[in-house]
Amino acid sequence: MSPRTPDPAKLDRIVADARRAAEQRELGYRERALKMYPWVCGRCGREFTRSNLRELTVHHRNHDHDFNPPDGSNWELLCVYCHDNEHSRHIDHVRGAGYEAAAQAPATGNPFADLKAMLDAKGKR
Repeated sequence: MSPRTPDPAKLDRIVADARRAAEQRELGYRERALKMYPWVCGRCGREFTRSNLRELTVHHRNHDHDFNPPDGSNWELLCVYCHDNEHSRHIDHVRGAGYEAAAQAPATGNPFADLKAMLDAKGKR
């Protein structure tokens, strides 16, 4: 065999490995969700095609990435922007938005304390 002629056995191994890798990917929850649901973001309604499908993600509704029931009940397809927003909202909810409301001191003044005197003084002019 010349150096330019590919080895048929090596090509067969490469093709077989690629097929096995594709089958393994299809077992993943993303591939299952993409087969199960329409390619539309569940929040903003943006539609996807093969050319931009990488921007469509699988969101776990209960935020547990290990809970992947075969019926897909814990998944929803979201675009990367809505997915990021959803996780930010969840983090804010869990952490209490990252801040605690400061206790406000009670009001000590009365803005109407001298109102009668001011009105009387205005009327005397």
